[in-house]
Amino acid sequence: MSVQVGAVRLPNPVMTASGTAGHGAELAAYFDLSALGAVVVKSVSARPWPGNPAPRLYPARAGMLNSVGLQNSGVDAWLQGDLPPLLATGARVVVSVWGRSTGDYAEVAARLAAGLEAVAASRDGSARTGAVVAVEANISCPNVEDRQRMFAHSPEAAAEAVGAVERGLQGTGLPVWAKLSPNVTDIVEVAGAVLSAGADGLTLVNTLMGMALDPLTGTPVLGGGGGGLSGPALHPVAVRAVHDCRKAFPGTAIVGVGGVSSGFDAAELLAAGADAVQVGTATFADPRAPLRVLEDLGSWCAANGVTAVSQLQRWLSAGAGR
Repeated sequence: MSVQVGAVRLPNPVMTASGTAGHGAELAAYFDLSALGAVVVKSVSARPWPGNPAPRLYPARAGMLNSVGLQNSGVDAWLQGDLPPLLATGARVVVSVWGRSTGDYAEVAARLAAGLEAVAASRDGSARTGAVVAVEANISCPNVEDRQRMFAHSPEAAAEAVGAVERGLQGTGLPVWAKLSPNVTDIVEVAGAVLSAGADGLTLVNTLMGMALDPLTGTPVLGGGGGGLSGPALHPVAVRAVHDCRKAFPGTAIVGVGGVSSGFDAAELLAAGADAVQVGTATFADPRAPLRVLEDLGSWCAANGVTAVSQLQRWLSAGAGR
């Protein structure tokens, strides 16, 4: 079940998805977090951010709309309060970062780099210890420098944000995965831009833009107006994005995310070209969903004669399927 995601070796290909597993060790009450490939935490910013007004979640017919608005207490507070107990579980950690300007991305990355150095110096080695293995740049955020247009909707803006994260992390050796938006005409073009800017890999994809209205009043049901659609409806979109980007960038690390709730879903993304997958919205219905998907993937592989998950990508490169 072990996989190589660029420079990162993981014991298996299943992770949590940012925004659905909390800021730290919240899911440890339900299963052993070290059993997953990695835990991707909720996105943190340079400074505290209040998020959007309630209501923040709405159950759509084929998934969920969310308008949480990236609420967090800031990277400094996260480093001090949330990271240590998460590392104590033995989990491998991927830190998701975001900002509303290029300067914000540079600042959160620099603060993260300094904070990780301080955390490493303070650990006595007596507790079970995990490790921060990568940084995921969430660039599907409103850009105040471009009239609130999302960074990931522009190849140039996306590249600038990722480049800022790369510079802020300089010296840490941590790979950067750029999390891209499916709300674009050509995701391959945006992917090429962030890879040229220094991204080590791609996380495909973030949510689709959507909205739900009360038909009696014509007003949005979410406090923030529109929201992001995730869950089963997003899965085919993610499969297409992974497939197209793998074809365009054969050697790039790719993490697939979108509507994964079973081993079959995970296998489909792996066959499309992902090196690993993330489980997100399914966790709201079942906190054990990431572990269940991992176990289900193992069962699916055994039932179909797959002796290693990397076999799925070999079928892809050979132009075959199963």
